[in-house]
Amino acid sequence: MIRITDQYFWNIVFSGFFLGLVIMGTIILDTEAYRPYESLTIIDFLLMALAAQRFTQLFVYDATTKFFREQFYDAQLNKRGEVILFKPQSGPRRTVADFMSSPWCFGLWATATVAFFYLLTPYAYFPVLLLALSSVATTLQLATNFLVHRTEQVKRQNDDL
Repeated sequence: MIRITDQYFWNIVFSGFFLGLVIMGTIILDTEAYRPYESLTIIDFLLMALAAQRFTQLFVYDATTKFFREQFYDAQLNKRGEVILFKPQSGPRRTVADFMSSPWCFGLWATATVAFFYLLTPYAYFPVLLLALSSVATTLQLATNFLVHRTEQVKRQNDDL
């Protein structure tokens, strides 16, 4: 059974807004791009992909941007006086809260933003490079943490024998 809610309206509005931005961005890049599509190399695509991944990680999960994500939630005090955050039941704030909590949704917007500015101006190169290197550094740190954890786990298992 299909459930009908007013939230579908806001999802369609935001999807239309995104589509409109992509169309406008394409028109702008057609005449104003610093880097034409044809000149992009594998390195350019890799930089944009890593930058978009880090940009997504920053806004969906990172503690430093939590203040921004929380603006789209409702707050309520519980009996102990603690503030509980929850998504609004409906409306545009619900759509943005859903969008900000989904790496798949936000990743699409982040990728469009990174690609647009990377192609538009040479001034975007450094921020994109910074985000891309940050993504690589984070991945290396997580891999190192995993290896250390795994090594300690194997060591404990061997000590138990």
